[in-house]
Amino acid sequence: MNTEEMTAVNDELLEEQAEPIELEIVYRDEHLIAINKPAGMLVHRSWLDKHETVFAMQTLRDQIGQHVFPLHRLDRPTSGILFFALSSEIAAQVSPLFASREIKKTYHAIVRGWIEEANTLDYPLKKELDKIADKKASQEVEAKEAITEYKPLAKVELPYSTGKFPTTRYCLMELKPHTGRKHQLRRHMAHLRHPIVGDTSHGDGKHNRLFKEKLDSHRLLLHASELNFTHPITGEDIVIKADFDETWKKLFTEFGWDF
Repeated sequence: MNTEEMTAVNDELLEEQAEPIELEIVYRDEHLIAINKPAGMLVHRSWLDKHETVFAMQTLRDQIGQHVFPLHRLDRPTSGILFFALSSEIAAQVSPLFASREIKKTYHAIVRGWIEEANTLDYPLKKELDKIADKKASQEVEAKEAITEYKPLAKVELPYSTGKFPTTRYCLMELKPHTGRKHQLRRHMAHLRHPIVGDTSHGDGKHNRLFKEKLDSHRLLLHASELNFTHPITGEDIVIKADFDETWKKLFTEFGWDF
């Protein structure tokens, strides 16, 4: 390949890379907007990944042509509903609703093993810090209230071994956090010995590898699927839903789950 051909190829690659991402908007009015955030996308710029160039907040801003103000957080590997205000004034009104638990959130997750009954886990969590230097100090911090309501929805037994048994069991869960501690759902499911598949921080590597190698699933299987709240301006009861992505849909088909 000569220099001219190489230049043409590089130009094509740059054009492909520059093509903007189109985010799925699942709710919008004159005050608020919500998207179905793809797994792997950061909400905004962070020192945790200085090399990342694509962020939900900036992408949505460019897509709709106006500034947006995030109202809550959603971990990078988690997909689903991410909520923004369209002005700083509305953000100031709505943000406290998340802290006061007036906005109800529903997640779905695939976890290791079978859970037979719905229940509520009340298990306090200490603040989880990112900076290594601060982790020793966190040992002295008092754990704070953390409550998660959970319910099994479907089960599957796969013909693959991750240990002493010839098969491995998994369960689809509905999770409703009543509090908003960092990584609460991931930490609570790990505490129950039913870690979420694809969780590299609190999960089980054997099961993460099984899903990668056998099922072509390379992500955290945690999805923010529904948000319920009373609109702070209109007083309407609002329900926002975000559909599962292709990774989830392929797994549902593979497992025979009708969702």
